[in-house]
Amino acid sequence: MKVINTVKAPKAIGPYSQAILTNDNFLYVSGQLGLNPQTMILEDNIELQTRRVFENIDEILKEANFDRNDIIKTMVLIDNMADFDVINQIYGEYFGNHKPARSAFEVSKLPKNGLIEIEVIAKK
Repeated sequence: MKVINTVKAPKAIGPYSQAILTNDNFLYVSGQLGLNPQTMILEDNIELQTRRVFENIDEILKEANFDRNDIIKTMVLIDNMADFDVINQIYGEYFGNHKPARSAFEVSKLPKNGLIEIEVIAKK
């Protein structure tokens, strides 16, 4: 296994890695919040946080020599399901014709009071 870490995505806010690359070329990316990697401050609203989450995921994927087309599964955690339509639109823009498996859940609270968190699994 190899730990993947980049300064272009938010540093881990706990005892975990940004991502782990396994010997069989699976990449497990930890849940990403809408944090600006330079300031570690959340973006202001659900649209900006969702876009930032995907930017952060892209940077981690790039560090591991993967891209979004390698993503096979996502898990989306949302603090308010009323935001789902906005999130789903941005999600669709991000993936285009690529359609990884997905689960989505409303949760009572996310770290740092984030509005959204997304984790992904990718495979080369």
